Amino acid sequence: MLSYVFKFVPISAISGLFRIFTALVKIADIELGEFPLLLAPMEDVSDPPFRYVCKKYGADMMYTEFISSEGLIRDAIKSKKKLDIFDYERPVGIQIFGGDEEAMALSAKIVDATNPDVLDINFGCPVKKVVCKGAGAGVLKDIDLMVRLTTAVVKSTRLPVTVKTRLGWDDKTINIMEVAERLQDVGIKALTIHGRTRQQMYKGNANWTYIADVKNNQRIKIPIFGNGDIVTPEKALEYRNKYGVDGIMIGRASIGYPWIFNEIKHYFKTGKHLPAPTIKNRVEVCKEHLLKSVEWKGERLGTVEMRTHYANYFRGIPNFKDTRVILVTSYSLQEILDTLDSIPSKFELQAQD
Repeated sequence: MLSYVFKFVPISAISGLFRIFTALVKIADIELGEFPLLLAPMEDVSDPPFRYVCKKYGADMMYTEFISSEGLIRDAIKSKKKLDIFDYERPVGIQIFGGDEEAMALSAKIVDATNPDVLDINFGCPVKKVVCKGAGAGVLKDIDLMVRLTTAVVKSTRLPVTVKTRLGWDDKTINIMEVAERLQDVGIKALTIHGRTRQQMYKGNANWTYIADVKNNQRIKIPIFGNGDIVTPEKALEYRNKYGVDGIMIGRASIGYPWIFNEIKHYFKTGKHLPAPTIKNRVEVCKEHLLKSVEWKGERLGTVEMRTHYANYFRGIPNFKDTRVILVTSYSLQEILDTLDSIPSKFELQAQD
């Protein structure tokens, strides 16, 4: 399956009108644009309310929180709830994880019925509770098992299957090239690589050199997306040009800052920065996120689970502690909304000073 489609783009020049080819990245038949920015699947973060604001502010493709294959088979309420997707966020991928072939195959069939655009497999989560089950990054210790799990999923779904993984288990076992080739051979349609090993967790610097090596491998025909340490538009442009990936997946930099996607796109086009969101902007988007959370989860759970986001939305505002305490302790939606509405008048002038 070709990963690209080409379109003509006219360019004016002194000697006349020229045409150049511009590649559009595709996952199977899903067109994502010239250099897509993907929202990473983050546990307890990448739920529909968060995906809503990220889509609104420029994310090209969304991924759900990862979902346990065994949880889906047991009909676990929390796992099933994570299958919720909405048309406004398309293209959207549902991500599953697990270490048992039969469970992964059955869960793929369940995901298939919910009709996402893509089914993604998590072979990268480094947390102990996942790795100890022989899932997530734990599978990096056994590439044959990774291939069998992927094959089971590919054979059980009509959806394009993609994979997110890491460089290897540790510095001595970096095997991402073998992983990329073998998973492509069994039918995946795109690969996202986080530029760290499992041993690194999220510490140290992501090493994108290995990601570039995979992209430059002539055997690799599927899109290769890079992930890790993209926190500014400058870095996104630098890594796009230096490592030649087909797109970038953004995770932690988007938490409480969904504007990062549009800021990167604007910088790519103009070389200039968009104005930073004002405190009023931050409040507006935070409220939008909160109301979507309440709409999807109900008032009690929606307000409680929103608490983890406030520190990021209002990072860097001096003397914000008392306001934050109200936001993270109140169970009253109206009190939280009133508190949010009070923030611009309290802090906007202070921030300008």
